[in-house]
This record gives sequence, C-alpha cells and structure tokens, in this order.
Amino acid sequence: MFYKVAMLIAITFIPALELRASIPLGIYKYSITWPVVFVVCTLANIAVGLAWFWALAHLMPLVTRIKPLGYVYNKYVERTQKRIDKAVGKWGEWAVAVFIGIPLPGSGVYTGALAAYLIGLKWRKFVVANIVGVLIAAALVTAVSAAGGGAWELAQKVFFLDQPGAAP
Repeated sequence: MFYKVAMLIAITFIPALELRASIPLGIYKYSITWPVVFVVCTLANIAVGLAWFWALAHLMPLVTRIKPLGYVYNKYVERTQKRIDKAVGKWGEWAVAVFIGIPLPGSGVYTGALAAYLIGLKWRKFVVANIVGVLIAAALVTAVSAAGGGAWELAQKVFFLDQPGAAP
C-alpha cells in the first residue's frame, strides 16, 4: 500500500499530469478506495502548488539573470498572462482558483501558481485560491473517475497500460 500511495504522490507532482492522472490511476490501476485517493492526491497537489509559488517568488529573480533561461521564462510569462489577464482583472484570486480547478491540459497548480506570481497575488490569497482550485479539480476528477470505469479501461488500451511490463 505504501508503494501505491508513494506512486500517487509522485504522479501528482508531475506538471503535465497532477491529480488529473493520479486519481484515476489510484482508483482503477491500484484499486485504492476513492476517499483515500482523493485525500492523498488533493493534499499532494495543494503542497505542490504552495511549494511552486514559494519557489517562484524566491528563485525566479535569480534564474532570470541567466539569459537563455530568462528568455524561456519571458515567453512562458507572456503566454500565461494572455490566457488569464481578463479573468484575473475582474475576479482576482477566484479566477486563479477556477483556472487551477479546471481539469484541462495547461491548467493546474503549476500554471496557476505561475499566473498568481506574475499578477502579484499575495501569499495568503494564493493559498486560498490554490486550496479551492485543487478541491474543485479533485472533486471533478474523482466524480468522473468513480462514475466511469469504462473510460479507464479504454485509456489502458489506448496507452497500453494493461500490457505485461507496463507501470505497476
């Protein structure tokens, strides 16, 4: 059981996957009850968001001094700002919460933390937005996962997860 929970946490830490992948994996592949999966993945995702926001605030001033990294960072910043600028101007941290909570590619705690950092959201407001956003995403993904076992079986066939030697 420890190995399975550790894998859920590790998958939740992967930027492109987060809890959008770890919740269905925990429920279907690892056969862990959905309440346990929900709690583990939600707490891990909240922690990732908080750590990422903190890291951005403390490390980005140093990293952007390196020209190639500064260039990549600025391109990413521009794209992120374009995606959320109007909503954030009107709704503030609640827009960040919804952005984190929408379980679509490109949204989530990593991008949400970056967006919050770029718009100058204060730590306390980000903490609230992060928790609310992760709870929204976790609730949606858990509900869909708990209701749609057939979708998991299809995903296994598409991504060859049910093949011998595939991930445990």
